[in-house]
Amino acid sequence: MTAQPRAGEPIVVEVALGNRAYEIVIGRGVLGSLGARIKALRPGARTAIITDEAVAKHHLAAAEASLAEGGVASSRIVVAQGEGSKNYATFERVCEEIIAARIERNDLVVALGGGVIGDLAGFAAACVRRGLDFVQVPTTLLAQVDSSVGGKTGINSRHGKNLIGAFHQPILVVADTALLDTLPAREFRAGYAEVAKYGLLGDAAFFSWLEANWQDVFAGKPAREHAIAVCCRAKAAIVARDERETGERALLNLGHTFGHALEAGCGFSQRLLHGEAISLGMVMAFDFSVRKGLIGRAKVERARAHLAAVGLPTHVSEVPGGVPGVDALMDLIAQDKKVKRGTLTFILVRGIGQAFVENNVDPVEVRSFLAEQLV
Repeated sequence: MTAQPRAGEPIVVEVALGNRAYEIVIGRGVLGSLGARIKALRPGARTAIITDEAVAKHHLAAAEASLAEGGVASSRIVVAQGEGSKNYATFERVCEEIIAARIERNDLVVALGGGVIGDLAGFAAACVRRGLDFVQVPTTLLAQVDSSVGGKTGINSRHGKNLIGAFHQPILVVADTALLDTLPAREFRAGYAEVAKYGLLGDAAFFSWLEANWQDVFAGKPAREHAIAVCCRAKAAIVARDERETGERALLNLGHTFGHALEAGCGFSQRLLHGEAISLGMVMAFDFSVRKGLIGRAKVERARAHLAAVGLPTHVSEVPGGVPGVDALMDLIAQDKKVKRGTLTFILVRGIGQAFVENNVDPVEVRSFLAEQLV
């Protein structure tokens, strides 16, 4: 574990991708530096800010003020809040409005929002004029530790989550942790699932630290910046080694195969937020690992206990209105992006911080496991 930063001291994490390397700037109040940072990176560039209605109410004026102070002209594109905006119709509208704003190839798109906005704006930036640079300004915990870093962009298909998209790296990530103070408690908890994921998949010491310090993360103490930086460093290192997810990067999907199926099966609705689905999916991945004789029950219970302690769901019975049946979940799992030539791939574990990629998983075994889970 690295030493925690002093309060108010921004942390800078580099994503080392050669001539496409970029910085993740983490700290309270760093949104105020957005305009100056963009001006330094792209002198003379204009920007189109893409955000949603809820984020616009809290943070759009501050983002625009920072850009104006830096001498960066901006226009705004505001979409509806929620996963429902990651669809073809909204994607088309965003692309057309970027073009209508006369954003040229030397200009920038700014994604101001959570994971939905980052995915949507990033995909639009990847496509308009055959590729525009973009800046991520993540406003949720989930986006600050995960979706804003690494260049995965996209929208949902009726067949599943994030099935249409592109790898398109940002040129800068500005993660202002003060923006998290406006998040509803449920949204913050959901984002914390992705924080815990980094400990569970590859850093047992970090998971132990989270068990002892999670309340300070929630309270907005310097522990929050520390936790976000640890997650970003871990993801940056993996992305630098495996940008397009041909191997090691798949580990970042711990809990996502089960979780995405549950999320899609609940209609990408408020019944089950993304991070809540990932919490369920991680516990299921640990349970499935027990079934396969990879770990003992005590490790599952340790992971489950921590997620439950922060208020995250750890069993499908906790989902309001229930979840789809085994057949529907198997159909959704079959559409997972890690499926290769029809065979299933899961991220399983040999212990806390010991995730690995398991290829050629028997669908019959998965079906039997789901039948047990849904009892």
